[in-house]
Amino acid sequence: MRTGLVGAVLLSMAAAPPIALADEVADFYKGKTVSVIVGYSPGGGYDTYARVLAKHIGKYIPGNPTVIIQNMPGAGSLVAANYLYNVAPKDGTAFGTFARNMPLIGLLGTDQNVQFDPRKFTWLGSSSSFANDAYVLITRKDATVKTLADAMKPGGPQLLLGSTAEGVSSDAMAIVLRDMLGLNIKLITGYRDSSELYLAMERKEVEGRTTGLSSVLANKPDWLKKDGPMQVLVVFGRRERHPDFPNAPMAAELAKNDNDRALIRFLELPYSLSRPYAAPPGVPAARAKALQAAFLAAHKDPEYLKEAEKLRIDVSPIGGEAVLTLLDNISKMPKEELKKVEKLIGG
Repeated sequence: MRTGLVGAVLLSMAAAPPIALADEVADFYKGKTVSVIVGYSPGGGYDTYARVLAKHIGKYIPGNPTVIIQNMPGAGSLVAANYLYNVAPKDGTAFGTFARNMPLIGLLGTDQNVQFDPRKFTWLGSSSSFANDAYVLITRKDATVKTLADAMKPGGPQLLLGSTAEGVSSDAMAIVLRDMLGLNIKLITGYRDSSELYLAMERKEVEGRTTGLSSVLANKPDWLKKDGPMQVLVVFGRRERHPDFPNAPMAAELAKNDNDRALIRFLELPYSLSRPYAAPPGVPAARAKALQAAFLAAHKDPEYLKEAEKLRIDVSPIGGEAVLTLLDNISKMPKEELKKVEKLIGG
């Protein structure tokens, strides 16, 4: 009897801490406001994803805090990434999203404006691992360069592409198209965000851009219809052609040699964390765990999935541990290959 009683007491003591921690997390978040920092202005793909998440994640965070969006555009979302790492509260009341290749830029360590170590963020995960998405070169159908063959013709006319900031996906992949695959491209950088770029395309200031397919479908759903004004010429971030655009080759298919093909595949690794979310480093462990669990739970919420389907955004989430594994794989890339990456993305 005595042995059984001691065992029961010990079992009770062992079970108590998780319950106490859960209550502590709920007590902390009750009545609080959690800010979701978005590294872009309203209207783009990252903002669309964040707003859907913000509507639903609060019900899965213990204490059910209010969740709000705070847009913080600048330098291709570098401003937001630096803010999250260095300035945002580290108590679990802030997390955010930034460009998918910001972690790669941080790992390279050659940009003096980068003020974060991506491995030290409190990673929640990514809303999309590109299972049903793609990163695409879209162009106006009425541009001077109308086909991929035209764009690759030696001495042919240049395709005028717009981009936000050096080093972000819209810039880096355009450089890959120009410098590795031989497309005749003139790149205009400095647009603030996707909304400005979409407007520039409508005004014919530029003839195209590289961007997430889900962003186009969510924000400009008529653009890529059969009678729409835009077309897809090249696809990034997939192992096979996108079923909706079977005539658009993958970038790796256009590579001139195996080394270039391998480098393109490496540059495509960040697409596995296509819509990344992270909190600052140093978030208390119990709150970090709660946020990570809430992040994944929200992506299974029927109302979230219903809204995502309506917006035609890809939902194929991965968790924080998967992000760290991906970053570890990137950091193991041979130095000579990393130097090539640095050159391509403006390192």
